[in-house]
Amino acid sequence: MSASFASALNAARDAAAAQHYPQGTLYVVATPIGNLADITLRALHVLQLADAIACEDTRHTQALLRAYGIDKSSAQLLAVHQHNEAEAALAVVQRLQQGQRIAYVSDAGTPGVSDPGARLVAAVRAAGLRALPLPGASSITTALSVAGAVAHNTESGGFLFAGFLPVKNAERATAVQQLASEPRCVLLLEAPHRIEDLAGALAVLGERPVTLARELTKQFEEISTHPARDLAGWLAGAPQRVKGEFVVLLHPLPSQPDDGADAQRVLRLLLGELPTKTAVKLAADITGAPRNALYAQALQIRQDEGPAD
Repeated sequence: MSASFASALNAARDAAAAQHYPQGTLYVVATPIGNLADITLRALHVLQLADAIACEDTRHTQALLRAYGIDKSSAQLLAVHQHNEAEAALAVVQRLQQGQRIAYVSDAGTPGVSDPGARLVAAVRAAGLRALPLPGASSITTALSVAGAVAHNTESGGFLFAGFLPVKNAERATAVQQLASEPRCVLLLEAPHRIEDLAGALAVLGERPVTLARELTKQFEEISTHPARDLAGWLAGAPQRVKGEFVVLLHPLPSQPDDGADAQRVLRLLLGELPTKTAVKLAADITGAPRNALYAQALQIRQDEGPAD
């Protein structure tokens, strides 16, 4: 057992063993994206408990397990990756039907997001079997939590995960143009050998802030925010800046100033057909403008145009 994680395994048993872990269940387990200490206690317990572990890369997972001091034979590791996921899922379903507990892990992070796993889970659920999540590390939420990408209006709330953009230049440029009008945060993923091409494509976004998060949770982690037009220059400023896996976050579009013209236009249209109070209520519901201000405007409009209701 690895000395550095011996106490963690004991803590995992103490903290998680009391929970019920049903047989015939697929456990979808998030694993660290870089720092081994980011594993959860429940993940350690389930990885020990599992009859077999389905994984994106058996060699990578075996090394991960050994780092934690978890002993699994080669026969207990099942290769389930993007090239064989549909076929391998059938073998996993058969094991689950026999009552085995199967854990699934991708190489890093949460399976089924940008890594394999979604087809496996779909096959398990289609067979009427259970799939239970064990939450943990995710490069997407990790980057989002430190980007400071604040949305100042309802329209720009939330975020869009767009994953990897197309590799071909023309298709990538089209995708960027489509994202240019997206008001929410947009999260992209990119490999080191394509990050400079992506930065060049994003330059058309001009002043829109973009956060580059490189090598998250690892020794040479770097998080930096720049206007989109400056990304290529920043990457060229030091050789190490193009190394490692990237999460690229486009910040939300700034909210457009509201001069009240739309609300007043809606109010005028409604006043032409409805009593004042009803028109004010509907105008407030439609536009989100304050009802008191709309009522004052309605009285003024009525006064200008004729007797009030």
